[in-house]
Amino acid sequence: MSEQEKLQAALQKQAAFGRDIDLTTYDDNDVAHVQSEADISAGGKEKMTNVGMELDGANRSGSFIQVDNVVLEPKVKKQTPLELMNTGMAAKKYPELVEKYWWKAVAADTDKYTAITALEKENGYFIRVKAGHKLTYPVQACVFLSHEEQLQRVHNVIIVEEGAELNVVSGCASDPCVDKAVHLGISEFYVGKDAKLTFTMIHNWGPNVSVRPRSATIVEEGGVYINNYVCIEDAKDVQMNPKVILQGEGAVTRLNSILAAAEGSHLDVGGTVYLDAKGTRAEIIARSLSSGGEIINRGLLSGKAEEVRAHLECSGLMLSDAGYISAIPQLDAFVSNADMTHEAAVGRIAPEEIEYLMARGLDEEEATATIVRGFLNINIEGLPDSLAKKITDTLDAFSLNKGM
Repeated sequence: MSEQEKLQAALQKQAAFGRDIDLTTYDDNDVAHVQSEADISAGGKEKMTNVGMELDGANRSGSFIQVDNVVLEPKVKKQTPLELMNTGMAAKKYPELVEKYWWKAVAADTDKYTAITALEKENGYFIRVKAGHKLTYPVQACVFLSHEEQLQRVHNVIIVEEGAELNVVSGCASDPCVDKAVHLGISEFYVGKDAKLTFTMIHNWGPNVSVRPRSATIVEEGGVYINNYVCIEDAKDVQMNPKVILQGEGAVTRLNSILAAAEGSHLDVGGTVYLDAKGTRAEIIARSLSSGGEIINRGLLSGKAEEVRAHLECSGLMLSDAGYISAIPQLDAFVSNADMTHEAAVGRIAPEEIEYLMARGLDEEEATATIVRGFLNINIEGLPDSLAKKITDTLDAFSLNKGM
């Protein structure tokens, strides 16, 4: 069977897990509904700012924006050792990289979401930092929906070569005028020997937007990959399970996620790490909060090599009788000296915790908000100060709102 035949067959596949989407009911086109940043609405710019985008790019090494299925002109600061362009352009410029990296971490025929992205015109960001270079400022990338019932396709490739360091802030959002749409985001990250990639993704979609990321990261010897994911705004349906393959000795990864589901939201979010080389380390930390929405929190650690160490922590907090949280931790050990642990807990705020804070001068609303804020805040490494403050402010606002 040819590659094209495999992709056509994959278009008929249902989702490997979670809910399925009929993509034929959405507008799959490459029309430039927005020609430049100036054409983005004021409400759209505000949402972009809320997912970590600095529109002036002052504290960023480079900026990339894709609106629907059209890429605006990427911007790179002068004398910055960074390559940043559309993946379609990179594929034409570097056919040798296509052979080595394109669709190697994520198979193009994984499911219909990957298949349709591979079959259509290639969009998304290509980021490469060559060996030994360490960028002073983060690179920012925003994938934005501006058009009602849009089907957005994105294929991202990041390459951090040996000894290099890169911090990426990725914000995904939809314009306030967009009620219903679908985002397909395929991401392949490659972290070289002794290299480091910190990747932070913040979602701020509309209440009827469905999201299907498919991502995988390969980490070489001594490499470090840190992934931070924040989704605390309304989203109809998010289904993702990023995979990390630690294939080099001593490679390290940490996956952090903060999830909040309001009524009507369904979040099926996971994280999978394969510890395939000696002495690799992994940690998955997840915090989930339901105020009426549905959350399935998956976590899998698979230790296949000697002297691996890994820990999985999955905690959920229910604020409403509606909705649910399902924590699904899994540990697979294939060697006798693997050291792998997990903690999982789902519950409500204990009345005595609220009473304790109220006895110290807080009213019930303030006490509840303080507990929620403390629960959702985890140590997220590698964030720029401005983005860390923005996330903290958003968490504070969310906590106060849900404490009412």
